[in-house]
Amino acid sequence: MSNKIWFILGMCIISANVLAQIQPEDVALEKDDFRESYYESLIQKGIENYDKAIVSLEKCLKIQPENAVIYHELGKNYFFQKEYQNAEQAFTKATQLDTKNKWYLIDLYEVYYETKNYNQALVIAQKIIPLDKKYKEDLVSLYMYTQQFDKALVLINELDENVGNTELRDRYKLQITSQTKTNSSNKNTLENAIEESPNNEENYLSLIYMYSDNNQEEKALQVAKKLEKNIPNSSWAQVFLFKYHINNNDGNAASNSLETVLNSSKIDKKVKYRMYNEFLIFVLKDPTFETQLNKATTYFENDSEFNVYKEIGKFYYKKKNWDLAIKNLEKASNTDLETNMFLLASYEETAQFEQLEIKASELIDTFPNQPEYYFFAGKAANQLKKYKKANDYLESGIDYVVDNTALEIDFLNQLAEAAKGLGNIKKSDEYLAKANKIKQK
Repeated sequence: MSNKIWFILGMCIISANVLAQIQPEDVALEKDDFRESYYESLIQKGIENYDKAIVSLEKCLKIQPENAVIYHELGKNYFFQKEYQNAEQAFTKATQLDTKNKWYLIDLYEVYYETKNYNQALVIAQKIIPLDKKYKEDLVSLYMYTQQFDKALVLINELDENVGNTELRDRYKLQITSQTKTNSSNKNTLENAIEESPNNEENYLSLIYMYSDNNQEEKALQVAKKLEKNIPNSSWAQVFLFKYHINNNDGNAASNSLETVLNSSKIDKKVKYRMYNEFLIFVLKDPTFETQLNKATTYFENDSEFNVYKEIGKFYYKKKNWDLAIKNLEKASNTDLETNMFLLASYEETAQFEQLEIKASELIDTFPNQPEYYFFAGKAANQLKKYKKANDYLESGIDYVVDNTALEIDFLNQLAEAAKGLGNIKKSDEYLAKANKIKQK
């Protein structure tokens, strides 16, 4: 035997020993013929001569017909040759002879998965899981492939709760939601899962969404109440209960739910923003809860993504509550045009022209290319009869007006008023004529 063959044989023997430690496999090698045939099969498999490896393994089976290791090796060689039916038979025999060896089950599982026999793969996966819990992830996919969405959803919720979300499971959950809106079996499965595992929050949430999607709001409410009862610190329970408190005009309960959610790290900011806006609308109808609203507002004070005082100010502006609009807009960040425009317009609505001019001129210093600020400054100066100053503001600002005919007309009208105040009637008429000409285009 050449040195090369001895080297390969040595490597195979080492591989067999390592394999025995890992899987474990205890090959009885009482007879020389068995030993030689077994090692010969390893050599032939190693150089991808699977037919010859199979012949050697069949010799082994004649000597030891109930040896699980040999059936396992036989299955591997058939699998490599893509003879899946023979591989299945060999692996099945190995699992029957040694029911506790997870590697035999895993290889049989691979046959079913490779051949897309997902129903059989599912059966084997369920046997592997007590030996290796990682296969729960595979089981989720198998439930999806076999359209057992109710079981998939319960298992997804369990894994989300215990090991965290994954992108694949999130996609599966969306798929289930879109395909099973009217499937009562899914609801029954989730209800049973809640009874069996009352501390698994995800099952409550999935069931609430299902009822809500089917406009079964009363049932969704009952699930939310059960969630609150079984998991008292659940912030998600308060998310769902909040809207019921709002609908029932229960401001205290709504405020408590909002506070719980705002202080929860589990809830996405978009949900918090939506709830806050709903409570804001509620307080406008019932101002007795303004103290609770102010407390909730402080949560967003340092939030760069949500200019809370701007949102409140805009809301009050649209309700024509100018004083409250000003109060909140003055606290808002003044780095965006919209906030500043609402504030300046609120000053105008309340005839606070001195404050309007001061604020607009400050904004001109900060944003010298923004024509709207020049317009408000000029309009305020006109109202205060500071016509020269008004003219200066307006002449400077109109140069920045681009593709905005409405604003250009406003500028011209204010320039006409400033010219008239300065006693230049001819100039005033020219501005008015130009404004009318633009209107007629």
